[in-house]
Amino acid sequence: MRHLRLFVTVADELHFSRAAERLGMAQPPLSQAIRRLEKELGAELFDRSGRGVRLSAAGTALLEEAHELLAREERLRALARRAAAGGLGTLRAGVPPDTTAAVLSALLAACAEHAPGLSVDLQEVTTGEQLRLLSSGGLDVGVVHHPVDATDLCLGPGVPLDLGVVLPRTSPLARLPEVTLGELSGHDLVLFPRAHAPGWYDRILDVCRAAGFVPGRVRHASNPEFLLAFVTAGHGVAFDQGPLARKEPRVAWRPLAERPLTLHIGGAWPTGRTAHPAARRFADLAADVLARDHTATARRAPHPPDGPPRPWSVVYG
Repeated sequence: MRHLRLFVTVADELHFSRAAERLGMAQPPLSQAIRRLEKELGAELFDRSGRGVRLSAAGTALLEEAHELLAREERLRALARRAAAGGLGTLRAGVPPDTTAAVLSALLAACAEHAPGLSVDLQEVTTGEQLRLLSSGGLDVGVVHHPVDATDLCLGPGVPLDLGVVLPRTSPLARLPEVTLGELSGHDLVLFPRAHAPGWYDRILDVCRAAGFVPGRVRHASNPEFLLAFVTAGHGVAFDQGPLARKEPRVAWRPLAERPLTLHIGGAWPTGRTAHPAARRFADLAADVLARDHTATARRAPHPPDGPPRPWSVVYG
């Protein structure tokens, strides 16, 4: 390819001295390189018999192909640079099962905008399972609930998400503008299974105990519908940012006083040269999407009623 580039320059100039000056090299090495190319191809590319230099029939035929080959080389180089920067191929990414549709949609849109040639294989995986897959090579990047064991992981920016409490709407606590953890004493607690995010699970219980809330029983719910069923049946309270309560009119969401429970969530990917080149960028995009969604969620959070809970209105169509 180097010899072809030299040939094209000489063909453009039809003058070895000017071509050498343009290439930033001496004329003798340039002439020798063209001779080697001619020997390799078995044909003279230039007619040197006259006072000037002209393309031979073989040189004329080669010039068009040389331009195309050099253009292809540049496209290959650009392709390799895009792949090395994480703009091509497939990125296997894990997200928590409780990730909302709005966040997933915004995250995929952001990835498509910043790396249109990258295919994102988004998988719904708990934090505990993500850590295992990141270690074994089954995932390239994950969005995990902190704290996590980061010994063999790089961590992206974490987004703090303040949690409130989900209560039965008929609970006296639902009449308060905000609730302290201590006021939840005597209630059961509905939590995700510990295996989903062990570090965050333990942190929740530690904070609750320190504030005087020791659940009579911890019930486990893997999906939001199961969790809401427990709360509406009066079998416990749960912690959430707010969107969960909007799915069920029989529950209420109230902020926790002094914001004692803050979930930190962010990207994680393996350390070392085997890390996917797009992993860090995905983690940054996920943090940005989560932060914007949290701000929007805070604006939409349900406000406490001024009086006691009102009876339901039933409308028949």
